[in-house]
Amino acid sequence: MTRKKRAKSALAAAGSATPVAAPRKRWKLVPEDAHEWVSFEDAEEQRTWRFDVTFLLSNWHCIFGQGCQGVLTGLAPELEQGCCSYGAHFTDDEDLERVKAAARTLTPQQWQLADRASHGGVARRRPGAAAVTRIVDGACIFLNRPGFEGGAGCALHRAALERGLEPMELKPDVCWQLPLRREDVSNADGSVTSTVSEWDRVHWGPGGSEFAWWCTEAPEAFTGAAPVWKHMSSELAALIGPEVFVRLRTYLEARELSGPVLPHPALRSAQ
Repeated sequence: MTRKKRAKSALAAAGSATPVAAPRKRWKLVPEDAHEWVSFEDAEEQRTWRFDVTFLLSNWHCIFGQGCQGVLTGLAPELEQGCCSYGAHFTDDEDLERVKAAARTLTPQQWQLADRASHGGVARRRPGAAAVTRIVDGACIFLNRPGFEGGAGCALHRAALERGLEPMELKPDVCWQLPLRREDVSNADGSVTSTVSEWDRVHWGPGGSEFAWWCTEAPEAFTGAAPVWKHMSSELAALIGPEVFVRLRTYLEARELSGPVLPHPALRSAQ
């Protein structure tokens, strides 16, 4: 048989093969909470990086003021508190001092509760616990409430955008990272495993299970114009370092082109 005939024979066989199930149907066969992951070794130190590919390639985006239901025990979109109801836990003293310095630069036009802060500060610290932003009238002191002339939302976030800065330069670490989460685990052999994933309700502690709603479980939040790794590229680079980010970006770009990506559980459950 000539090469051309073998090629035609192969095409004919392919055309008569049993059709493969569509991706959407195939996803029904995987566990409900399944995620796709990738890992690689750090080029400079004994560290293994693990990344939640499913979340990073999803189109999740923050929908504060556009359908966000808040993190209280009942749905409360009218309060426009987002995930600011319980204050922000500072990662260390450097984080705290940076935010204190940023707060001193805010104007009353940017910050609704500036006067309250001048009479009590912006943070509280209990003995043996991390410092937390003050709670004023049921939410973070930096949260501008509905009806404020400048609009509802984080005063630090607003000020950063008005100055042409990345919000991470003014906001507490946990606030600009959310819903990304990095966890470092030291192994017995002295190496470290660093995992970057989505911030799930379990990461809030025991109270997370009482939330009436959480954005990484809500299909309506997976409607962004770009995947997470693109629209949160600055945050990712700050979280893992620019060199590691370049390696991750290279992988994710190739992964997007290589075939169907496992949809996020929030989307599979909605189908």
